Amino acid sequence: MVSSMESRKLSVEGAIEFTPRVFDDERGIFLSPYQESAFTDATGGHALFRVAQTNHSRSRRGVVRGLHYTLTPPGCAKYVYCARGRTLDIAVDVRVGSPTFGTWDAVLLDTEVFRSVYFPVGVAHGFVALEDDTVVSYLLSGEYVPEHELALSILDPELALPIPGDIEPVLSERDLAAPTLEKAAAEGLLPDYAECLAIDRALRSA
Repeated sequence: MVSSMESRKLSVEGAIEFTPRVFDDERGIFLSPYQESAFTDATGGHALFRVAQTNHSRSRRGVVRGLHYTLTPPGCAKYVYCARGRTLDIAVDVRVGSPTFGTWDAVLLDTEVFRSVYFPVGVAHGFVALEDDTVVSYLLSGEYVPEHELALSILDPELALPIPGDIEPVLSERDLAAPTLEKAAAEGLLPDYAECLAIDRALRSA
């Protein structure tokens, strides 16, 4: 089968951007945000994880969510796309031992190009809503368990993430209080790279 989707590896090892073909006519548009053939081609024959939960968020301009990641184990992989508005989606490698540890990459998700991003287990995720009523949808490999969910400061000056200068960031109390990457590492809160890879492989072969 010939896929109608392009893929691009991000700077964060294992994270991938997908861009679907958009079919446009007088009725409107049609597209597929996720296509198994494109995903397996981009990941060397591995299928997407079994989806255990879907999430949906709506944010006004300036809302900043993240950086969020899941305690490993159990770990959690994500497939994210923007169904309305525009968002700057950010991946940060927080896996101790990863060849790209501390590296970040950012992808503009919008309703013109309709890119999606895959985040493997152990990669922290955050985003900045660039328009009012921005809707972000997630496919998740695990269900939400509050005590498993961890956060890092998206405003960490050492990471220097690309928060637009014309944005006044609006964060939750939890995200405002989140530690820097350096502090989380010192406190042993970060996932292990080898363990993340093992969990990610198991999720995509189940």
